[in-house]
Amino acid sequence: MKIRHYEIEIPSDSPFSNCKLNRGQYAKVLTEIIDSYTDGFVLAINNEWGTGKTTFVKMLRQQLSNTGFLTVYFNAWENDFNNNPLVALMSELKPLTKGKIDREKIFKSVVEKGAILTKNVVPALAKSLLKKYVVDVDVIDDAIENATKAATEILEEEIKEYSDKKKNISEFRKELEKFVKKTETNKPLIFIIDELDRCRPNYAVEVLEQLKHFFSVNGIVFILSIDKRHLASSVKGFYGTDEINAEEYLRRFIDLEYSIPRPSNKLFCKYLFEYYGLGDFFYSKERRQHIVFHSDGEHLVNVAELLFDKTNATLRQQEKIFGLTRLILNSFKSNQYTFSHLLFVLIYIKTMQNEFYQKIERNALTIQELSDNFVDIMPLQIKNEYGLNLLYVVALLLHFYNNSQGHESKIKLLEGDTQENRTTPIKIKLGNNESKELAELLGRIKQQHDYSDTSLKFLLNKINLTESLTIN
Repeated sequence: MKIRHYEIEIPSDSPFSNCKLNRGQYAKVLTEIIDSYTDGFVLAINNEWGTGKTTFVKMLRQQLSNTGFLTVYFNAWENDFNNNPLVALMSELKPLTKGKIDREKIFKSVVEKGAILTKNVVPALAKSLLKKYVVDVDVIDDAIENATKAATEILEEEIKEYSDKKKNISEFRKELEKFVKKTETNKPLIFIIDELDRCRPNYAVEVLEQLKHFFSVNGIVFILSIDKRHLASSVKGFYGTDEINAEEYLRRFIDLEYSIPRPSNKLFCKYLFEYYGLGDFFYSKERRQHIVFHSDGEHLVNVAELLFDKTNATLRQQEKIFGLTRLILNSFKSNQYTFSHLLFVLIYIKTMQNEFYQKIERNALTIQELSDNFVDIMPLQIKNEYGLNLLYVVALLLHFYNNSQGHESKIKLLEGDTQENRTTPIKIKLGNNESKELAELLGRIKQQHDYSDTSLKFLLNKINLTESLTIN
Protein backbone atom coordinates (compact mmCIF):
# COMPACT_ATOMS: atom_id res chain seq x y z
CA MET A 1 0.00 0.00 0.00
CA LYS A 2 1.31 3.48 -0.88
CA ILE A 3 0.66 6.76 0.91
CA ARG A 4 2.64 9.02 -1.42
CA HIS A 5 3.34 9.18 -5.12
CA TYR A 6 6.94 8.32 -5.93
CA GLU A 7 8.92 9.51 -8.92
CA ILE A 8 8.01 7.68 -12.09
CA GLU A 9 10.71 5.49 -13.55
CA ILE A 10 11.88 6.90 -16.89
CA PRO A 11 13.15 4.11 -19.18
CA SER A 12 16.03 5.39 -21.28
CA ASP A 13 14.78 3.75 -24.46
CA SER A 14 11.14 4.87 -24.09
CA PRO A 15 10.93 7.88 -21.75
CA PHE A 16 7.15 8.34 -21.86
CA SER A 17 6.14 4.69 -21.63
CA ASN A 18 5.25 5.06 -17.92
CA CYS A 19 3.50 8.39 -18.38
CA LYS A 20 -0.18 7.94 -17.57
CA LEU A 21 -1.10 11.41 -18.82
CA ASN A 22 -0.37 10.90 -22.54
CA ARG A 23 2.17 13.72 -22.51
CA GLY A 24 4.53 12.17 -25.04
CA GLN A 25 2.62 13.98 -27.78
CA TYR A 26 3.58 17.37 -26.29
CA ALA A 27 7.23 16.38 -26.02
CA LYS A 28 7.14 15.51 -29.71
CA VAL A 29 5.88 19.00 -30.57
CA LEU A 30 8.57 20.66 -28.45
CA THR A 31 11.28 18.48 -29.98
CA GLU A 32 10.16 19.57 -33.45
CA ILE A 33 10.31 23.23 -32.39
CA ILE A 34 13.78 22.85 -30.87
CA ASP A 35 14.98 21.06 -34.01
CA SER A 36 13.75 23.97 -36.12
CA TYR A 37 15.67 26.70 -34.27
CA THR A 38 19.19 25.37 -33.87
CA ASP A 39 20.68 28.82 -33.20
CA GLY A 40 19.18 28.67 -29.75
CA PHE A 41 16.43 30.39 -27.79
CA VAL A 42 14.76 30.37 -24.36
CA LEU A 43 11.66 28.21 -23.95
CA ALA A 44 9.58 28.55 -20.78
CA ILE A 45 7.32 25.65 -19.80
CA ASN A 46 4.86 27.54 -17.64
CA ASN A 47 2.47 25.58 -15.43
CA GLU A 48 1.36 25.82 -11.82
CA TRP A 49 3.20 24.07 -9.02
CA GLY A 50 2.14 20.48 -8.64
CA THR A 51 1.23 19.86 -12.28
CA GLY A 52 4.07 17.46 -13.03
CA LYS A 53 6.48 19.82 -14.81
CA THR A 54 9.60 18.25 -13.30
CA THR A 55 8.63 14.75 -14.38
CA PHE A 56 7.75 16.04 -17.83
CA VAL A 57 11.04 17.88 -18.41
CA LYS A 58 13.02 14.87 -17.20
CA MET A 59 11.18 12.67 -19.70
CA LEU A 60 11.65 15.34 -22.37
CA ARG A 61 15.36 15.49 -21.60
CA GLN A 62 15.72 11.74 -22.10
CA GLN A 63 13.77 11.89 -25.36
CA LEU A 64 15.99 14.73 -26.62
CA SER A 65 19.10 12.76 -25.65
CA ASN A 66 17.77 9.79 -27.60
CA THR A 67 17.50 11.94 -30.72
CA GLY A 68 21.08 13.19 -30.56
CA PHE A 69 20.92 16.30 -28.40
CA LEU A 70 23.43 17.01 -25.64
CA THR A 71 21.40 17.84 -22.55
CA VAL A 72 22.02 19.38 -19.14
CA TYR A 73 19.57 19.40 -16.21
CA PHE A 74 19.99 22.03 -13.49
CA ASN A 75 17.74 22.14 -10.42
CA ALA A 76 18.04 25.78 -9.37
CA TRP A 77 16.27 25.26 -6.04
CA GLU A 78 18.79 22.63 -4.96
CA ASN A 79 21.64 25.01 -5.78
CA ASP A 80 20.46 28.34 -4.39
CA PHE A 81 22.62 27.87 -1.28
CA ASN A 82 25.46 29.00 -3.57
CA ASN A 83 25.66 32.78 -3.83
CA ASN A 84 27.13 32.69 -7.32
CA PRO A 85 24.86 31.08 -9.95
CA LEU A 86 27.63 31.28 -12.55
CA VAL A 87 29.67 28.68 -10.67
CA ALA A 88 26.69 26.34 -10.39
CA LEU A 89 25.68 26.75 -14.03
CA MET A 90 29.25 26.15 -15.22
CA SER A 91 29.55 23.02 -13.10
CA GLU A 92 26.64 21.48 -15.03
CA LEU A 93 28.61 21.81 -18.28
CA LYS A 94 31.73 20.04 -17.03
CA PRO A 95 30.34 16.46 -17.42
CA LEU A 96 30.04 17.15 -21.17
CA THR A 97 33.84 17.19 -21.40
CA LYS A 98 34.32 13.63 -20.18
CA GLY A 99 36.50 11.71 -22.62
CA LYS A 100 36.66 14.64 -25.04
CA ILE A 101 40.15 16.15 -24.98
CA ASP A 102 39.39 19.00 -27.41
CA ARG A 103 36.25 19.90 -25.48
CA GLU A 104 38.12 19.77 -22.16
CA LYS A 105 40.65 22.27 -23.48
CA ILE A 106 37.98 24.74 -24.57
CA PHE A 107 36.06 24.26 -21.33
CA LYS A 108 39.18 25.15 -19.36
CA SER A 109 39.34 28.40 -21.30
CA VAL A 110 35.66 29.06 -20.58
CA VAL A 111 36.32 28.52 -16.87
CA GLU A 112 39.27 30.91 -16.93
CA LYS A 113 37.15 33.63 -18.52
CA GLY A 114 34.33 32.93 -16.12
CA ALA A 115 36.65 33.15 -13.11
CA ILE A 116 37.38 36.76 -13.95
CA LEU A 117 33.67 37.56 -14.04
CA THR A 118 33.13 36.14 -10.55
CA LYS A 119 35.62 38.47 -8.91
CA ASN A 120 34.24 41.36 -6.94
CA VAL A 121 36.30 44.30 -8.17
CA VAL A 122 33.86 47.06 -7.20
CA PRO A 123 35.60 49.48 -4.78
CA ALA A 124 32.73 49.36 -2.29
CA LEU A 125 34.65 51.04 0.48
CA ALA A 126 35.71 53.94 -1.72
CA LYS A 127 32.14 54.35 -2.95
CA SER A 128 30.82 54.46 0.61
CA LEU A 129 33.43 57.06 1.57
CA LEU A 130 32.48 59.15 -1.44
CA LYS A 131 28.82 58.98 -0.48
CA LYS A 132 29.70 60.13 3.02
CA TYR A 133 31.63 63.12 1.77
CA VAL A 134 28.99 64.17 -0.73
CA VAL A 135 26.09 63.84 1.73
CA ASP A 136 27.85 65.59 4.63
CA VAL A 137 27.47 69.31 3.90
CA ASP A 138 29.30 70.40 7.08
CA VAL A 139 32.71 68.99 6.22
CA ILE A 140 35.66 71.33 5.89
CA ASP A 141 36.94 72.61 2.56
CA ASP A 142 39.90 70.27 2.31
CA ALA A 143 37.61 67.30 2.84
CA ILE A 144 35.50 68.48 -0.08
CA GLU A 145 38.64 68.81 -2.17
CA ASN A 146 39.69 65.28 -1.17
CA ALA A 147 36.22 64.00 -2.02
CA THR A 148 36.50 65.53 -5.47
CA LYS A 149 39.82 63.81 -6.05
CA ALA A 150 38.42 60.55 -4.70
CA ALA A 151 35.41 60.84 -6.95
CA THR A 152 37.58 61.39 -10.00
CA GLU A 153 39.80 58.44 -9.18
CA ILE A 154 36.84 56.16 -8.48
CA LEU A 155 35.09 57.21 -11.68
CA GLU A 156 38.22 56.50 -13.71
CA GLU A 157 38.58 53.13 -12.01
CA GLU A 158 34.95 52.22 -12.62
CA ILE A 159 35.16 53.24 -16.29
CA LYS A 160 38.17 50.95 -16.67
CA GLU A 161 36.41 48.22 -14.70
CA TYR A 162 33.30 48.53 -16.88
CA SER A 163 35.37 48.34 -20.06
CA ASP A 164 37.26 45.31 -18.78
CA LYS A 165 34.07 43.61 -17.72
CA LYS A 166 32.48 44.08 -21.15
CA LYS A 167 35.59 42.62 -22.71
CA ASN A 168 35.59 39.67 -20.28
CA ILE A 169 31.93 38.93 -20.95
CA SER A 170 32.54 39.01 -24.69
CA GLU A 171 35.52 36.65 -24.36
CA PHE A 172 33.57 34.34 -22.07
CA ARG A 173 30.69 34.10 -24.56
CA LYS A 174 33.04 33.47 -27.46
CA GLU A 175 34.73 30.60 -25.63
CA LEU A 176 31.38 29.22 -24.52
CA GLU A 177 30.08 29.28 -28.10
CA LYS A 178 33.18 27.44 -29.29
CA PHE A 179 32.63 24.86 -26.55
CA VAL A 180 28.96 24.36 -27.52
CA LYS A 181 29.81 23.95 -31.19
CA LYS A 182 32.39 21.29 -30.42
CA THR A 183 29.82 18.50 -30.65
CA GLU A 184 29.39 15.50 -32.91
CA THR A 185 26.18 16.90 -34.43
CA ASN A 186 24.82 20.24 -35.52
CA LYS A 187 22.13 20.09 -32.87
CA PRO A 188 21.99 22.72 -30.11
CA LEU A 189 22.88 22.04 -26.48
CA ILE A 190 19.74 21.73 -24.35
CA PHE A 191 20.10 23.38 -20.93
CA ILE A 192 17.09 22.64 -18.71
CA ILE A 193 16.63 24.82 -15.61
CA ASP A 194 14.01 23.52 -13.20
CA GLU A 195 12.43 24.89 -9.98
CA LEU A 196 13.66 28.45 -10.61
CA ASP A 197 10.41 29.84 -9.20
CA ARG A 198 11.08 28.20 -5.82
CA CYS A 199 14.48 29.84 -5.27
CA ARG A 200 15.34 32.83 -3.14
CA PRO A 201 14.28 35.94 -5.09
CA ASN A 202 17.83 37.28 -5.49
CA TYR A 203 19.13 33.91 -6.70
CA ALA A 204 16.29 33.48 -9.20
CA VAL A 205 16.86 36.94 -10.68
CA GLU A 206 20.64 36.46 -10.79
CA VAL A 207 20.20 33.20 -12.71
CA LEU A 208 18.00 34.96 -15.26
CA GLU A 209 20.39 37.88 -15.59
CA GLN A 210 23.39 35.61 -16.04
CA LEU A 211 21.59 33.55 -18.67
CA LYS A 212 20.85 36.74 -20.56
CA HIS A 213 24.28 38.33 -20.32
CA PHE A 214 26.70 35.39 -20.12
CA PHE A 215 25.03 32.33 -21.66
CA SER A 216 23.00 33.82 -24.50
CA VAL A 217 25.07 32.37 -27.33
CA ASN A 218 24.31 30.53 -30.54
CA GLY A 219 23.78 26.83 -30.04
CA ILE A 220 22.15 26.76 -26.58
CA VAL A 221 18.43 26.18 -26.06
CA PHE A 222 17.37 26.96 -22.50
CA ILE A 223 14.25 25.31 -21.19
CA LEU A 224 12.91 27.01 -18.06
CA SER A 225 10.44 24.89 -16.10
CA ILE A 226 8.55 27.51 -14.12
CA ASP A 227 5.35 28.76 -12.57
CA LYS A 228 5.57 32.27 -14.03
CA ARG A 229 3.20 33.70 -11.44
CA HIS A 230 5.54 32.70 -8.60
CA LEU A 231 8.63 33.73 -10.55
CA ALA A 232 7.06 37.16 -11.08
CA SER A 233 6.63 37.42 -7.30
CA SER A 234 10.36 36.67 -6.92
CA VAL A 235 11.15 39.52 -9.30
CA LYS A 236 9.00 41.90 -7.30
CA GLY A 237 10.58 40.65 -4.08
CA PHE A 238 14.08 41.18 -5.45
CA TYR A 239 13.35 44.77 -6.46
CA GLY A 240 11.30 45.40 -3.33
CA THR A 241 8.25 46.80 -5.06
CA ASP A 242 4.94 45.70 -6.53
CA GLU A 243 5.12 48.52 -9.03
CA ILE A 244 7.58 46.75 -11.33
CA ASN A 245 5.98 45.15 -14.39
CA ALA A 246 7.24 41.62 -13.70
CA GLU A 247 5.53 40.20 -16.80
CA GLU A 248 7.40 42.62 -19.02
CA TYR A 249 10.63 41.95 -17.15
CA LEU A 250 10.35 38.19 -17.73
CA ARG A 251 9.49 38.77 -21.37
CA ARG A 252 13.05 40.02 -21.84
CA PHE A 253 14.36 36.55 -21.11
CA ILE A 254 11.72 34.24 -22.62
CA ASP A 255 11.37 33.80 -26.37
CA LEU A 256 8.62 31.16 -26.36
CA GLU A 257 6.17 30.17 -23.65
CA TYR A 258 4.46 26.79 -23.58
CA SER A 259 1.96 25.32 -21.12
CA ILE A 260 1.45 21.57 -20.83
CA PRO A 261 -2.27 20.94 -21.42
CA ARG A 262 -4.21 19.74 -18.40
CA PRO A 263 -4.70 15.97 -18.48
CA SER A 264 -8.05 14.26 -18.54
CA ASN A 265 -9.44 14.07 -14.99
CA LYS A 266 -11.03 10.77 -15.84
CA LEU A 267 -7.72 9.31 -16.95
CA PHE A 268 -5.77 10.61 -13.96
CA CYS A 269 -8.34 9.64 -11.30
CA LYS A 270 -8.50 6.12 -12.68
CA TYR A 271 -4.70 5.96 -12.59
CA LEU A 272 -4.55 7.20 -8.96
CA PHE A 273 -7.26 4.75 -7.93
CA GLU A 274 -5.11 1.93 -9.27
CA TYR A 275 -1.76 3.36 -8.11
CA TYR A 276 -2.84 3.68 -4.48
CA GLY A 277 -4.58 0.31 -4.52
CA LEU A 278 -8.07 1.49 -3.57
CA GLY A 279 -9.45 -1.46 -5.48
CA ASP A 280 -7.70 -3.80 -3.02
CA PHE A 281 -10.11 -2.49 -0.42
CA PHE A 282 -13.29 -1.92 -2.39
CA TYR A 283 -13.10 -5.13 -4.40
CA SER A 284 -11.78 -7.40 -1.67
CA LYS A 285 -13.35 -10.84 -1.32
CA GLU A 286 -14.91 -9.86 2.01
CA ARG A 287 -16.62 -6.72 0.70
CA ARG A 288 -17.76 -8.43 -2.49
CA GLN A 289 -19.98 -10.62 -0.30
CA HIS A 290 -22.18 -7.57 0.38
CA ILE A 291 -24.04 -6.45 -2.72
CA VAL A 292 -24.70 -2.96 -1.28
CA PHE A 293 -20.93 -2.26 -1.43
CA HIS A 294 -20.38 -3.30 -5.04
CA SER A 295 -20.53 0.23 -6.49
CA ASP A 296 -18.49 2.01 -3.80
CA GLY A 297 -15.24 2.10 -5.76
CA GLU A 298 -16.91 3.33 -8.92
CA HIS A 299 -18.80 6.03 -6.99
CA LEU A 300 -15.56 7.30 -5.44
CA VAL A 301 -13.73 7.58 -8.78
CA ASN A 302 -16.68 9.32 -10.41
CA VAL A 303 -17.16 11.89 -7.66
CA ALA A 304 -13.37 12.49 -7.60
CA GLU A 305 -13.35 13.24 -11.32
CA LEU A 306 -16.31 15.60 -11.09
CA LEU A 307 -14.92 17.36 -8.03
CA PHE A 308 -11.42 17.85 -9.47
CA ASP A 309 -12.87 19.00 -12.75
CA LYS A 310 -14.74 21.82 -11.05
CA THR A 311 -12.10 22.84 -8.51
CA ASN A 312 -8.98 22.59 -10.73
CA ALA A 313 -6.96 20.85 -8.03
CA THR A 314 -3.35 20.35 -9.11
CA LEU A 315 -2.04 16.88 -9.88
CA ARG A 316 0.00 16.90 -6.68
CA GLN A 317 -3.05 17.83 -4.62
CA GLN A 318 -5.03 15.03 -6.26
CA GLU A 319 -2.24 12.58 -5.47
CA LYS A 320 -2.23 13.59 -1.80
CA ILE A 321 -6.02 13.29 -1.48
CA PHE A 322 -6.06 9.81 -3.04
CA GLY A 323 -3.12 8.70 -0.88
CA LEU A 324 -4.85 9.92 2.28
CA THR A 325 -8.11 8.25 1.20
CA ARG A 326 -6.36 4.91 0.88
CA LEU A 327 -4.94 5.25 4.38
CA ILE A 328 -8.32 6.20 5.86
CA LEU A 329 -10.03 3.21 4.25
CA ASN A 330 -7.92 0.97 6.48
CA SER A 331 -9.99 2.13 9.46
CA PHE A 332 -13.15 0.57 7.97
CA LYS A 333 -14.12 -3.02 8.57
CA SER A 334 -15.01 -5.14 5.59
CA ASN A 335 -18.71 -5.10 6.52
CA GLN A 336 -18.97 -1.34 7.20
CA TYR A 337 -20.53 1.30 4.98
CA THR A 338 -17.94 3.78 3.71
CA PHE A 339 -20.36 6.17 1.97
CA SER A 340 -17.43 6.47 -0.43
CA HIS A 341 -18.68 9.48 -2.42
CA LEU A 342 -19.36 11.54 0.73
CA LEU A 343 -16.17 10.28 2.38
CA PHE A 344 -14.04 11.43 -0.54
CA VAL A 345 -15.62 14.89 -0.66
CA LEU A 346 -15.05 15.34 3.09
CA ILE A 347 -11.40 14.32 2.67
CA TYR A 348 -11.14 16.88 -0.11
CA ILE A 349 -12.65 19.57 2.12
CA LYS A 350 -10.25 18.78 4.96
CA THR A 351 -7.27 18.94 2.59
CA MET A 352 -8.24 21.94 0.50
CA GLN A 353 -10.70 23.94 2.63
CA ASN A 354 -9.72 23.16 6.19
CA GLU A 355 -11.55 26.13 7.71
CA PHE A 356 -14.84 24.81 6.32
CA TYR A 357 -13.98 21.33 7.59
CA GLN A 358 -13.32 22.64 11.10
CA LYS A 359 -16.69 24.34 11.15
CA ILE A 360 -18.30 21.02 10.22
CA GLU A 361 -16.35 19.32 13.03
CA ARG A 362 -17.41 21.90 15.60
CA ASN A 363 -21.06 21.82 14.48
CA ALA A 364 -20.61 25.55 13.93
CA LEU A 365 -22.94 25.73 10.92
CA THR A 366 -26.69 25.61 10.65
CA ILE A 367 -28.06 22.91 8.37
CA GLN A 368 -28.89 25.55 5.76
CA GLU A 369 -25.38 27.07 5.97
CA LEU A 370 -23.88 23.62 5.57
CA SER A 371 -26.02 22.99 2.50
CA ASP A 372 -25.09 26.33 0.93
CA ASN A 373 -21.35 25.91 1.54
CA PHE A 374 -21.32 22.29 0.41
CA VAL A 375 -23.18 22.94 -2.83
CA ASP A 376 -20.69 25.72 -3.62
CA ILE A 377 -17.85 23.21 -4.01
CA MET A 378 -19.83 20.56 -5.85
CA PRO A 379 -20.22 20.44 -9.65
CA LEU A 380 -23.19 22.51 -10.76
CA GLN A 381 -24.78 19.71 -12.75
CA ILE A 382 -26.40 17.46 -10.20
CA LYS A 383 -27.32 14.91 -12.86
CA ASN A 384 -24.24 13.81 -14.75
CA GLU A 385 -23.00 11.41 -17.34
CA TYR A 386 -22.24 8.70 -14.77
CA GLY A 387 -25.75 8.55 -13.42
CA LEU A 388 -24.30 9.49 -10.04
CA ASN A 389 -26.84 11.58 -8.16
CA LEU A 390 -24.73 14.10 -6.27
CA LEU A 391 -27.82 15.43 -4.55
CA TYR A 392 -27.86 12.11 -2.70
CA VAL A 393 -24.39 12.97 -1.35
CA VAL A 394 -25.79 16.29 -0.12
CA ALA A 395 -28.73 14.46 1.49
CA LEU A 396 -26.40 12.04 3.28
CA LEU A 397 -24.29 14.89 4.62
CA LEU A 398 -27.28 16.84 5.92
CA HIS A 399 -28.86 13.78 7.48
CA PHE A 400 -25.66 12.64 9.22
CA TYR A 401 -24.79 16.18 10.32
CA ASN A 402 -28.27 16.61 11.79
CA ASN A 403 -27.80 13.34 13.69
CA SER A 404 -24.61 14.72 15.24
CA GLN A 405 -26.37 17.80 16.67
CA GLY A 406 -27.47 18.15 20.24
CA HIS A 407 -31.17 17.96 21.03
CA GLU A 408 -31.61 21.76 20.93
CA SER A 409 -29.87 22.19 17.56
CA LYS A 410 -31.41 19.23 15.79
CA ILE A 411 -34.11 20.14 13.29
CA LYS A 412 -36.85 18.28 11.49
CA LEU A 413 -35.44 17.69 8.02
CA LEU A 414 -38.62 16.13 6.65
CA GLU A 415 -42.23 17.18 6.74
CA GLY A 416 -45.19 15.24 5.38
CA ASP A 417 -46.28 11.68 5.93
CA THR A 418 -46.28 10.32 2.39
CA GLN A 419 -43.79 10.33 -0.48
CA GLU A 420 -46.10 12.60 -2.46
CA ASN A 421 -46.32 15.41 0.11
CA ARG A 422 -42.76 15.27 1.57
CA THR A 423 -41.00 18.62 1.88
CA THR A 424 -37.86 19.89 3.55
CA PRO A 425 -37.09 23.28 5.06
CA ILE A 426 -33.65 23.17 3.38
CA LYS A 427 -33.46 25.31 0.27
CA ILE A 428 -30.95 24.01 -2.25
CA LYS A 429 -29.21 26.85 -4.08
CA LEU A 430 -29.68 25.07 -7.39
CA GLY A 431 -33.46 25.65 -7.45
CA ASN A 432 -36.86 24.57 -6.13
CA ASN A 433 -37.04 21.30 -8.06
CA GLU A 434 -33.84 20.14 -6.38
CA SER A 435 -35.32 20.92 -2.95
CA LYS A 436 -38.26 18.62 -3.74
CA GLU A 437 -35.90 15.87 -4.88
CA LEU A 438 -33.77 16.43 -1.77
CA ALA A 439 -36.83 15.76 0.37
CA GLU A 440 -37.42 12.48 -1.47
CA LEU A 441 -33.80 11.42 -0.95
CA LEU A 442 -33.91 12.33 2.75
CA GLY A 443 -36.99 10.13 3.03
CA ARG A 444 -35.16 7.20 1.44
CA ILE A 445 -32.23 7.63 3.83
CA LYS A 446 -34.56 7.74 6.82
CA GLN A 447 -35.97 4.36 5.78
CA GLN A 448 -32.50 2.76 5.74
CA HIS A 449 -32.53 1.20 9.18
CA ASP A 450 -28.91 -0.03 8.92
CA TYR A 451 -27.49 3.52 8.73
CA SER A 452 -30.30 6.06 9.22
CA ASP A 453 -29.09 6.72 12.79
CA THR A 454 -25.48 7.23 11.71
CA SER A 455 -23.83 10.42 12.92
CA LEU A 456 -21.39 12.38 10.78
CA LYS A 457 -18.85 11.79 13.55
CA PHE A 458 -18.61 8.23 12.25
CA LEU A 459 -16.92 9.50 9.09
CA LEU A 460 -15.07 12.39 10.74
CA ASN A 461 -13.41 10.03 13.22
CA LYS A 462 -12.22 7.90 10.32
CA ILE A 463 -10.90 10.92 8.43
CA ASN A 464 -9.16 12.31 11.51
CA LEU A 465 -7.44 8.92 12.01
CA THR A 466 -8.60 8.56 15.59
CA GLU A 467 -9.38 4.85 15.24
CA SER A 468 -7.22 1.78 14.81
CA LEU A 469 -6.01 0.97 11.30
CA THR A 470 -5.46 -2.31 9.51
CA ILE A 471 -2.40 -1.72 7.35
CA ASN A 472 -1.95 -4.28 4.58
